[in-house]
Amino acid sequence: MTRAILLVLDSVGIGGAEDADRFGDEGANTLGHIAEACASGAGDRPGVRQGPLRLPHLDRLGLGRAASASIGAAIPPLGYEGEPAGRWGYGVETSKGKDTPSGHWEIAGVPVVFDWGYFPETVPTFPSSLTEALIREAELPGILGDKHASGTEIVAELGTAHLRTGKPICYTSADSVFQIAAHEEAFGLERLYHVCEIARRLCDPLNIGRVIARPFLGQDADDFKRTATRRDYAVPPPEPTLCDRAVAAGRQVVGVGKIGDIFAHRGISREIKGANDDALVTATVEALATLGDGDLLFINLVEFDSLYGHRRKVGGYAAALEAFDRRLPEIEAAMMPGDLAIITADHGNDPTWRGTDHTREHVPILAFGPGIAGGAIGRRETLADMGESVAAHLGLPPGPHGTSFL
Repeated sequence: MTRAILLVLDSVGIGGAEDADRFGDEGANTLGHIAEACASGAGDRPGVRQGPLRLPHLDRLGLGRAASASIGAAIPPLGYEGEPAGRWGYGVETSKGKDTPSGHWEIAGVPVVFDWGYFPETVPTFPSSLTEALIREAELPGILGDKHASGTEIVAELGTAHLRTGKPICYTSADSVFQIAAHEEAFGLERLYHVCEIARRLCDPLNIGRVIARPFLGQDADDFKRTATRRDYAVPPPEPTLCDRAVAAGRQVVGVGKIGDIFAHRGISREIKGANDDALVTATVEALATLGDGDLLFINLVEFDSLYGHRRKVGGYAAALEAFDRRLPEIEAAMMPGDLAIITADHGNDPTWRGTDHTREHVPILAFGPGIAGGAIGRRETLADMGESVAAHLGLPPGPHGTSFL
């Protein structure tokens, strides 16, 4: 049995990116700063977690070693003493953006060497030709927002006006993204998806990476809450990814979480969704029971990024990391001889950093599986090395980017 698992802890960067200053992120370090905050008591959340950050299972695979190697200095201990059981190192993102598609595509063997389109930090932010066409083609009474904003904050600000007027809330961020928030019941979920499909087509000439449907529920600012029915409309990768290559070879690629959305549903045989990251971990364990020889399981756990990184919630981020760490042994127990798993991240999102956007950072690479010996794999000069390592493990021909570390 030769199977592979790629598990992306969305935004769990480990600092050290040499080009971070180009993004205004010099010094950002998601994991390291969370560990420092917890060590000082700043990560305590009464009734949820307290004290130093404890990730003994991830640390056993080499997370602490990878994080320290990335920045060239020690980070606070994560709870494991001894030599790592996993093959550990860190990856350098070479893609031009620090967004979700860029990170995932590069992990899957296709670095993004072109520049995405972005919307300016002006009000309004969107070109009038885009908003006028969207209003006309989607038969909307107008739009709200039209600016850079945090998703939760703009829903709290404009949700009541949205319910009163029927106008969807349109906003963007530092990423190449056009986001549309609307009430799941009052506006309608399928209608929101339809509006996003129109927006996707209209955004194509602007080279915008994603259009995102952001449904929410609630009656006022005190209880508006985004739901798990988010949907991403991404442009397809510019070259065949690891997923495409696997499917072309007759393998099954199972995407868990928003993987299918990230890859524009290309190269994905089956998609599994879940209400939250905990449900997605359960789905991962269950999927491993049915994954066939030569198949790939590709998982994204988004809540580190969406609930805690963007919202700059250090204690919540720490609690989420510890919750995943407690469940990691379940994934290990479900693996079979011959399986390879790689845990990594797609970018950073330092909750101690200014603003609300992603941060440019190195990412951890933790490779493990039954019979796979631990040891350092060092600095990997592109995240595509992970995709090429999986390809080599599954017996697929090598791609044009990256080098296997197996």
